[in-house]
Amino acid sequence: MSAQLVTELTILVLAVFLGFEVISKVPAMLHTPLMSGTNAIHGIVIVGAILVAGRPDADAFTKAAGFFAVLLATANVVGGFVVTDRMLEMFKRREPARELPRRADATPAGAERKRATARDGR
Repeated sequence: MSAQLVTELTILVLAVFLGFEVISKVPAMLHTPLMSGTNAIHGIVIVGAILVAGRPDADAFTKAAGFFAVLLATANVVGGFVVTDRMLEMFKRREPARELPRRADATPAGAERKRATARDGR
């Protein structure tokens, strides 16, 4: 293994460990807003994936990996916006429920009047 590969793998392992430690310390109340914002920031990943997939000198594997990265990053961004929208919906004021107009025979007095009318043959 080359020294560059060892360095890159070390950075990857440290980034995974650091990310896990940071996210595990976030309170549950802040987890959803933090993750939805983070997912929205992943638009940068889409740009990078498009640049990788669109390189003219890229081989078939690089183009396939870039295309797959574009798909996953797009799903992540869309999911981030959907979660953010749902989260913001929770904080909107709800309109009070309007009462539906009641029918005359829906009340006990109205039902009694209806039975009396049917009994009297009117």
